[in-house]
Amino acid sequence: MTTNRTPAKIIPRAFPGIKPSEVEELIATSKVNTYPAGTILCRENAIETIFYMILEGEVEVTKLINQTEARVLKTLSAGDFFGEMALIHNAPRAATVTTKNDVVVLELEKESFDRVLQHSSSVAMAMVKEISERLRQNDEMAIEDLRMRASELAQAYQKLAEQDLTRRKFLTNVAHELRTPLMAASGYLQILQRGALQGNQLNEAIETVSRNVGQIVSLVNDILFLQEIELVLPDFQSVNMSEITQGIIKKYEKKAGERGIHLKVRNEQSAPSVNGDSRSLERALTALVDNAVKFSPHGGDIEINFEKQKDRLAVSVEDHGIGIATDQLSSIFDRFYHLEQSGDDLFGGIGIGLAITRQVIEQHHGKLSVESKPGKGSKFTMLLPLGNGI
Repeated sequence: MTTNRTPAKIIPRAFPGIKPSEVEELIATSKVNTYPAGTILCRENAIETIFYMILEGEVEVTKLINQTEARVLKTLSAGDFFGEMALIHNAPRAATVTTKNDVVVLELEKESFDRVLQHSSSVAMAMVKEISERLRQNDEMAIEDLRMRASELAQAYQKLAEQDLTRRKFLTNVAHELRTPLMAASGYLQILQRGALQGNQLNEAIETVSRNVGQIVSLVNDILFLQEIELVLPDFQSVNMSEITQGIIKKYEKKAGERGIHLKVRNEQSAPSVNGDSRSLERALTALVDNAVKFSPHGGDIEINFEKQKDRLAVSVEDHGIGIATDQLSSIFDRFYHLEQSGDDLFGGIGIGLAITRQVIEQHHGKLSVESKPGKGSKFTMLLPLGNGI
């Protein structure tokens, strides 16, 4: 929409020293338009032929960085101009210019703009100065982008180095966890092959071999399960978490009792069924209970609690063991993360239990959270969708 506003007072602010006759020529060859807020006057990478000078209002200049981030470069107001670089260099727009409010602009088509540049030294000098300033700003922005990318590359390299170290530690832990039961089973098998054991000694040897082979099978199954769970999506059904919990309690009662740990279950009778895969949910809860027992070296209570929360069931496992340092909370669910020692206490395992639990919960469209204080214990909570019809 064309207005009757005069730009005579604004043009000298943009082009200091401009002659009155040059002002008149500039006005005579241009037109004044008003645009509402949110109007795009220049679009980045577009071929456009208009030069703009702001008479009233403000515009925002933005540029797309890394094809994703629209970065605000500056805000222009009355007396500022834009669009000259694309016209002078016959190039696409270098940035997008959008009105922030109602804006009145002076507009020149390329032909008129070229003619003004030829006839007015004041306008030409102002253009040279402005282009030099914008080139400097572009250089600074490019340098800043390079610094950011260098920092991102350094962080990525650091993360890769940490992952490589973690994997090597994991392989060492796997070798250790396999070597011990393998050597024990192998030694007893050699004795059994020689027929050197009879009676109770024979039974004890067979039981030892069986127990160590069971440890090996369990470890290998955990590793395979963690790899396969991403590839195989089970058919979800209604699962009774209370029954699963009772089975886990029976499995860990002896081990917990030897450590002076009391396993308690609360509110299991009122716990509704959840929608999921019983096999993987059992593994997830087993990993939490196993961790709670492992990291309670000085005894204490471990509580498994059920609580219905709207359309989900919260299953929490809380211990009063060594707890987790704040700076480690973000890493404990990573694959192969393993705490080897806390104070005088040493811990076995290969560090995939919590990774299994997280993967299972994510596969069930649930949520896994942790609360912990060093020396006070930890509380892990699984939020699982309720079964159909609940």
